[in-house]
Amino acid sequence: MPEGLLEELIWPKSLIGFDVTLSTDVENLAFDEAILAEVDANPSMACLRIWEPTEYFVVLGRSNRAESEVDSEFCKAEGIPILRRASGGGTVLLGPGCLCYTLALPLTDVHRALGIARVTTDLMERLAIGLSSVLSNISVRGTSDLVWEGRKFSGNAQRWLRKSFVHHGTLLYDFDLSKLARCLAFPSRQPEYRQTRPHLEFVTNVSLNAAELRNILLKTWDATPSSCPVNLFEETRKIVTSRYGSTEWKL
Repeated sequence: MPEGLLEELIWPKSLIGFDVTLSTDVENLAFDEAILAEVDANPSMACLRIWEPTEYFVVLGRSNRAESEVDSEFCKAEGIPILRRASGGGTVLLGPGCLCYTLALPLTDVHRALGIARVTTDLMERLAIGLSSVLSNISVRGTSDLVWEGRKFSGNAQRWLRKSFVHHGTLLYDFDLSKLARCLAFPSRQPEYRQTRPHLEFVTNVSLNAAELRNILLKTWDATPSSCPVNLFEETRKIVTSRYGSTEWKL
Protein backbone atom coordinates (compact mmCIF):
# COMPACT_ATOMS: atom_id res chain seq x y z
CA MET A 1 0.00 0.00 0.00
CA PRO A 2 1.46 3.44 -0.91
CA GLU A 3 2.70 5.35 2.12
CA GLY A 4 0.52 8.38 1.34
CA LEU A 5 -2.64 6.29 1.24
CA LEU A 6 -1.66 4.45 4.43
CA GLU A 7 -1.11 7.79 6.14
CA GLU A 8 -4.64 8.88 5.24
CA LEU A 9 -6.11 5.64 6.58
CA ILE A 10 -4.42 5.54 9.98
CA TRP A 11 -4.49 9.21 11.06
CA PRO A 12 -7.30 11.78 10.93
CA LYS A 13 -6.55 14.58 8.48
CA SER A 14 -6.93 17.10 11.27
CA LEU A 15 -7.51 17.20 15.03
CA ILE A 16 -8.75 19.63 17.60
CA GLY A 17 -5.98 20.82 19.87
CA PHE A 18 -6.10 22.30 23.34
CA ASP A 19 -3.59 23.28 26.00
CA VAL A 20 -5.03 22.24 29.36
CA THR A 21 -3.12 21.63 32.59
CA LEU A 22 -5.31 20.88 35.59
CA SER A 23 -4.55 21.71 39.22
CA THR A 24 -3.42 18.35 40.57
CA ASP A 25 -1.37 15.35 39.48
CA VAL A 26 -4.30 12.92 39.67
CA GLU A 27 -6.55 15.25 37.69
CA ASN A 28 -4.02 15.46 34.89
CA LEU A 29 -3.73 11.67 34.62
CA ALA A 30 -7.50 11.23 34.85
CA PHE A 31 -8.02 13.88 32.17
CA ASP A 32 -6.16 11.71 29.64
CA GLU A 33 -8.50 8.83 30.49
CA ALA A 34 -11.52 11.09 30.03
CA ILE A 35 -10.26 12.17 26.62
CA LEU A 36 -9.76 8.56 25.56
CA ALA A 37 -13.28 7.61 26.63
CA GLU A 38 -14.68 10.61 24.75
CA VAL A 39 -13.02 9.57 21.49
CA ASP A 40 -14.10 5.97 22.03
CA ALA A 41 -17.71 7.21 22.12
CA ASN A 42 -17.28 9.76 19.33
CA PRO A 43 -14.36 9.33 16.87
CA SER A 44 -14.87 12.84 15.50
CA MET A 45 -13.48 14.14 18.81
CA ALA A 46 -9.95 13.02 17.92
CA CYS A 47 -7.67 15.48 19.66
CA LEU A 48 -4.25 16.61 20.77
CA ARG A 49 -3.85 17.76 24.35
CA ILE A 50 -0.73 19.66 25.45
CA TRP A 51 0.08 20.25 29.12
CA GLU A 52 2.92 20.82 31.55
CA PRO A 53 2.99 19.88 35.25
CA THR A 54 3.73 22.59 37.80
CA GLU A 55 4.90 20.12 40.47
CA TYR A 56 6.97 16.93 40.39
CA PHE A 57 5.37 13.50 40.56
CA VAL A 58 6.36 9.97 39.57
CA VAL A 59 4.10 7.96 37.26
CA LEU A 60 4.37 4.18 37.02
CA GLY A 61 3.31 2.35 33.88
CA ARG A 62 0.29 0.15 34.46
CA SER A 63 2.30 -2.99 35.27
CA ASN A 64 5.38 -1.38 36.88
CA ARG A 65 6.34 -2.04 40.50
CA ALA A 66 7.35 0.91 42.66
CA GLU A 67 9.65 -1.35 44.68
CA SER A 68 11.96 -1.85 41.71
CA GLU A 69 11.42 1.33 39.68
CA VAL A 70 11.41 4.15 42.23
CA ASP A 71 13.46 5.42 45.15
CA SER A 72 10.38 5.63 47.34
CA GLU A 73 12.25 6.90 50.40
CA PHE A 74 13.72 9.83 48.49
CA CYS A 75 10.33 10.66 46.96
CA LYS A 76 8.68 10.53 50.39
CA ALA A 77 11.33 12.81 51.88
CA GLU A 78 10.91 15.28 49.01
CA GLY A 79 7.11 15.11 49.08
CA ILE A 80 6.95 13.74 45.53
CA PRO A 81 3.80 11.63 44.94
CA ILE A 82 3.95 8.25 43.22
CA LEU A 83 1.01 7.46 40.94
CA ARG A 84 0.07 4.82 38.42
CA ARG A 85 -1.37 5.49 34.95
CA ALA A 86 -3.73 3.32 32.93
CA SER A 87 -1.35 2.92 29.97
CA GLY A 88 1.73 0.74 29.67
CA GLY A 89 5.33 1.80 29.24
CA GLY A 90 8.00 2.66 31.78
CA THR A 91 8.14 4.79 34.90
CA VAL A 92 8.66 8.54 34.50
CA LEU A 93 9.15 11.63 36.60
CA LEU A 94 7.01 14.56 35.45
CA GLY A 95 7.37 18.19 36.45
CA PRO A 96 8.26 21.69 35.28
CA GLY A 97 10.37 21.70 32.14
CA CYS A 98 8.69 18.53 30.85
CA LEU A 99 6.10 19.25 28.19
CA CYS A 100 3.51 16.49 27.94
CA TYR A 101 1.24 15.68 25.04
CA THR A 102 -1.70 13.34 24.54
CA LEU A 103 -3.07 12.08 21.24
CA ALA A 104 -6.50 10.45 21.45
CA LEU A 105 -7.36 8.90 18.10
CA PRO A 106 -9.99 6.58 16.60
CA LEU A 107 -8.93 2.92 16.44
CA THR A 108 -9.73 1.28 13.11
CA ASP A 109 -9.35 -2.10 11.45
CA VAL A 110 -6.25 -0.70 9.72
CA HIS A 111 -4.61 -0.08 13.10
CA ARG A 112 -5.51 -3.57 14.27
CA ALA A 113 -4.03 -5.10 11.12
CA LEU A 114 -0.82 -3.11 11.51
CA GLY A 115 -0.49 -3.91 15.22
CA ILE A 116 0.65 -1.79 18.14
CA ALA A 117 4.36 -1.92 17.28
CA ARG A 118 3.90 -0.63 13.71
CA VAL A 119 1.37 2.02 14.73
CA THR A 120 3.75 3.24 17.42
CA THR A 121 6.68 3.37 15.01
CA ASP A 122 4.70 5.31 12.40
CA LEU A 123 3.46 7.78 15.00
CA MET A 124 6.93 8.33 16.46
CA GLU A 125 8.46 8.79 13.02
CA ARG A 126 5.88 11.43 12.17
CA LEU A 127 6.75 13.36 15.33
CA ALA A 128 10.48 12.93 14.68
CA ILE A 129 10.03 14.44 11.21
CA GLY A 130 8.19 17.39 12.75
CA LEU A 131 10.96 18.01 15.26
CA SER A 132 13.65 17.55 12.61
CA SER A 133 12.26 20.57 10.77
CA VAL A 134 13.90 22.77 13.42
CA LEU A 135 16.51 20.52 15.07
CA SER A 136 18.97 18.05 13.56
CA ASN A 137 20.01 14.61 14.84
CA ILE A 138 16.52 13.54 16.01
CA SER A 139 15.76 9.82 15.74
CA VAL A 140 13.37 7.14 16.96
CA ARG A 141 15.02 4.48 19.12
CA GLY A 142 13.86 1.56 21.21
CA THR A 143 10.14 0.88 21.30
CA SER A 144 8.92 4.46 21.54
CA ASP A 145 11.73 6.85 22.47
CA LEU A 146 12.83 10.03 20.76
CA VAL A 147 16.55 10.67 20.89
CA TRP A 148 18.62 13.79 20.24
CA GLU A 149 22.33 13.29 19.60
CA GLY A 150 22.18 9.82 21.12
CA ARG A 151 20.28 10.70 24.30
CA LYS A 152 16.62 10.22 25.13
CA PHE A 153 14.40 13.27 25.59
CA SER A 154 10.98 11.73 24.98
CA GLY A 155 9.31 8.61 26.36
CA ASN A 156 5.89 7.46 25.17
CA ALA A 157 3.13 4.96 26.00
CA GLN A 158 -0.20 3.79 24.61
CA ARG A 159 -3.51 2.29 25.65
CA TRP A 160 -5.99 0.79 23.19
CA LEU A 161 -9.73 0.53 23.77
CA ARG A 162 -12.34 -0.96 21.45
CA LYS A 163 -12.76 2.10 19.22
CA SER A 164 -9.97 4.46 20.25
CA PHE A 165 -6.44 4.63 21.54
CA VAL A 166 -4.35 7.11 23.44
CA HIS A 167 -0.71 7.83 22.79
CA HIS A 168 0.91 10.10 25.33
CA GLY A 169 4.45 11.21 25.81
CA THR A 170 6.94 13.59 27.34
CA LEU A 171 9.30 16.13 25.82
CA LEU A 172 12.14 17.26 28.11
CA TYR A 173 13.36 20.77 27.42
CA ASP A 174 14.25 22.41 30.76
CA PHE A 175 13.89 19.56 33.24
CA ASP A 176 15.86 18.98 36.43
CA LEU A 177 17.64 15.81 35.33
CA SER A 178 19.38 15.43 38.67
CA LYS A 179 15.99 15.05 40.35
CA LEU A 180 15.04 12.39 37.81
CA ALA A 181 18.23 10.49 38.65
CA ARG A 182 17.37 10.58 42.37
CA CYS A 183 13.70 9.64 42.08
CA LEU A 184 13.95 6.78 39.59
CA ALA A 185 15.88 3.57 40.06
CA PHE A 186 17.67 2.01 37.11
CA PRO A 187 14.77 0.56 35.07
CA SER A 188 14.00 -3.13 35.24
CA ARG A 189 13.81 -3.15 31.44
CA GLN A 190 15.97 -1.08 29.12
CA PRO A 191 16.21 -0.65 25.35
CA GLU A 192 19.34 -2.06 23.77
CA TYR A 193 20.60 1.33 22.69
CA ARG A 194 20.79 2.47 26.34
CA GLN A 195 23.77 0.14 26.91
CA THR A 196 23.34 0.31 30.72
CA ARG A 197 24.03 4.06 30.80
CA PRO A 198 22.89 5.68 34.08
CA HIS A 199 20.13 8.28 33.89
CA LEU A 200 22.40 11.32 33.67
CA GLU A 201 24.31 9.80 30.74
CA PHE A 202 21.21 8.60 28.96
CA VAL A 203 18.61 11.38 29.28
CA THR A 204 18.85 14.97 28.04
CA ASN A 205 16.90 18.17 27.54
CA VAL A 206 16.29 19.10 23.93
CA SER A 207 17.43 22.61 22.92
CA LEU A 208 13.98 23.99 22.16
CA ASN A 209 11.65 25.96 24.39
CA ALA A 210 8.08 25.12 25.38
CA ALA A 211 6.52 27.46 22.81
CA GLU A 212 8.55 25.93 19.99
CA LEU A 213 7.59 22.41 21.06
CA ARG A 214 3.92 23.36 21.28
CA ASN A 215 4.00 24.77 17.76
CA ILE A 216 5.72 21.66 16.41
CA LEU A 217 3.11 19.38 17.99
CA LEU A 218 0.22 21.41 16.57
CA LYS A 219 1.79 21.59 13.11
CA THR A 220 2.81 17.92 13.03
CA TRP A 221 -0.75 16.76 13.74
CA ASP A 222 -2.59 19.51 11.85
CA ALA A 223 -4.30 20.33 15.12
CA THR A 224 -6.61 23.33 15.19
CA PRO A 225 -6.43 25.20 18.51
CA SER A 226 -9.86 24.83 20.11
CA SER A 227 -11.57 25.15 23.45
CA CYS A 228 -11.71 21.97 25.48
CA PRO A 229 -15.13 20.24 25.60
CA VAL A 230 -16.55 21.13 29.01
CA ASN A 231 -17.93 17.65 29.67
CA LEU A 232 -14.37 16.33 29.95
CA PHE A 233 -13.90 18.14 33.26
CA GLU A 234 -16.87 16.40 34.86
CA GLU A 235 -15.72 13.03 33.52
CA THR A 236 -12.28 13.73 34.96
CA ARG A 237 -13.76 14.37 38.40
CA LYS A 238 -15.61 11.05 38.23
CA ILE A 239 -12.43 9.18 37.31
CA VAL A 240 -10.48 10.84 40.12
CA THR A 241 -13.17 9.83 42.62
CA SER A 242 -13.54 6.27 41.39
CA ARG A 243 -9.90 5.42 40.71
CA TYR A 244 -7.35 7.62 42.44
CA GLY A 245 -8.65 7.11 45.96
CA SER A 246 -7.24 3.58 45.70
CA THR A 247 -3.71 2.78 46.87
CA GLU A 248 -3.29 0.81 43.62
CA TRP A 249 -3.33 4.09 41.69
CA LYS A 250 -1.94 6.58 44.22
CA LEU A 251 0.79 4.93 46.26
